[in-house]
Amino acid sequence: MKNVSLLLVLLIVALSVVACAPAPATQPQEPTKAPPTAMPAPAAKDIVDTAVADGRFKTLVAAVQAAGLVETLKGEGPFTVFAPTDEAFAKLPAGTVEGLLKEPAKLKDILLYHVVAGNVMAADAAKLTSANTVLGKPITIKVEGGKVMINDATVVIADVKTSNGVIHVIDLVLLPPAPEAAEPTTKDIVDTAVADGRFKTLVAAVQAAGLVETLKGEGPFTVFAPTDEAFAKLPAGTVEGLLKEPAKLKDILLYHVVAGNVMAADAAKLTSANTVLGKPITIKVEGGKVMINDATVVIADVKTSNGVIHVIDLVLLPPAK
Repeated sequence: MKNVSLLLVLLIVALSVVACAPAPATQPQEPTKAPPTAMPAPAAKDIVDTAVADGRFKTLVAAVQAAGLVETLKGEGPFTVFAPTDEAFAKLPAGTVEGLLKEPAKLKDILLYHVVAGNVMAADAAKLTSANTVLGKPITIKVEGGKVMINDATVVIADVKTSNGVIHVIDLVLLPPAPEAAEPTTKDIVDTAVADGRFKTLVAAVQAAGLVETLKGEGPFTVFAPTDEAFAKLPAGTVEGLLKEPAKLKDILLYHVVAGNVMAADAAKLTSANTVLGKPITIKVEGGKVMINDATVVIADVKTSNGVIHVIDLVLLPPAK
């Protein structure tokens, strides 16, 4: 019994020692580290700063400064710039650059002829045949031997991206076409037809249909004008009969008129055009000739003060109602 009591005393003392012992120190945990973030990519330079930094466009940069276009080409854009290198400027006749730097207005026109509004990448440019420049004059675009050509210049480095557009490096300076000499005031459509002498039947028809004032109006109009020989191909008595039916004659004549100035080169790209009558004519090119329905354009682009005349060899008859 004494042994049991002694064992209980010892057990109580041991438990008391354990309870009073200091708790073991906990190891401090390292704070959770945030995942590393990528360094932000440096912002691309604008067109001007890109050209300055490159070092191959000293003449171009000097020209942009002389023409007062720095702020424009550092603007929001986007712009597509066909940038001639210093070597490209060196190909100009001696003294040309120095002379242009003294003529900022002329220099500005030349530089704006190198700029197209928007982001036009090389792959997109290769699908075009032309593009309108900020100057308002078009440049021609073609692909030869796998190279993109801008007028006669070759794109030697393409798709240099900037913060406000894209640069394509070219090996020649692009020179805009010389302004056309002012043409003397021409006659209107009716007076041109009268003065020509080959459109007596057409003029008589225009008068009989009450369309003189219309075709002397502001326009512009595009008129496919049948010659007297064209009217003579109609069945006998047709013209005489039409001159007595002004409403029917008016419809036929309006079927020869298209609103706007449609030059032959533009017409050749079309397959049809809507006439002032509201009925379409078909357009196609055969053997290098522009055909309007079954008529052939025998003389094109006769400019008048209120439009353009294309001479045709048949009278166009609108489809029956």
